[in-house]
Amino acid sequence: MTFLDLATTRQSDRAFTAQEVRREDLLKCVQAAQLAPSACNSQPWKFVIIDDAELVKQAGTAISNNPLGINKFAETAPVLVAVVEEPAVLMPKIQGKVESNRWAQFDLGSATEHFCLQAAELGLSTCIMGAFNEDALKTLLSVPADRRIFVTLAVGYPSGTARTKVRKELHAIHSFNGYEA
Repeated sequence: MTFLDLATTRQSDRAFTAQEVRREDLLKCVQAAQLAPSACNSQPWKFVIIDDAELVKQAGTAISNNPLGINKFAETAPVLVAVVEEPAVLMPKIQGKVESNRWAQFDLGSATEHFCLQAAELGLSTCIMGAFNEDALKTLLSVPADRRIFVTLAVGYPSGTARTKVRKELHAIHSFNGYEA
């Protein structure tokens, strides 16, 4: 499979089969995330994988009980993952304060996408969720108070069929040698 095939294959699914997700496949996803680039090689991430059925239910409830009232499907996902932002190393931390740029957010996004692309290559599907009850989830997973859960992921085997991706036209999202409206 080429990279463009893989990028085309990956989609956000909200319905999964009951098939168990093997831990070795989840570890391959973490290994792919580990290889993501990060500012000063700080690797400011920790992937908390939730595969215990009872804990998945509790975490699913914490995810679905969010201010927007979305992500109810998290309660039925076979695996959930909390992507935790770890403290930045010195240089990105200093640079972030000086330039008002949080490198960790970019780094976490890259690592999360690496995880999701590896999952797609393994036949798994994912959905990245940004709305969740962070306090409840941090308590449930014993995440330290000084850490932030960046996003959560639902992981499993898709129960639906692949959809056609709707994207902006290529010409609308790029220009050469300067910004063009």
